[in-house]
Amino acid sequence: MAKIQLNGKKLTLKSKLTVLDLLKKYKLNVKKIAIELNGVILQKSIYKKKILKNKDKIEIVHFIGGG
Repeated sequence: MAKIQLNGKKLTLKSKLTVLDLLKKYKLNVKKIAIELNGVILQKSIYKKKILKNKDKIEIVHFIGGG
């Protein structure tokens, strides 16, 4: 079990989740977001390899088109 912070909210994860698993859980489109994990921007290529750990801080930013 891991306690993480996601966009300022504290969450408890019941099992070992990867960043990609977390995105799927919240139905987020990988192509339209950027992720910062503990102050470092993650490359999309490692989303499915990076396992979330206790006390990780994640910020997810959505890209929005406009004009």
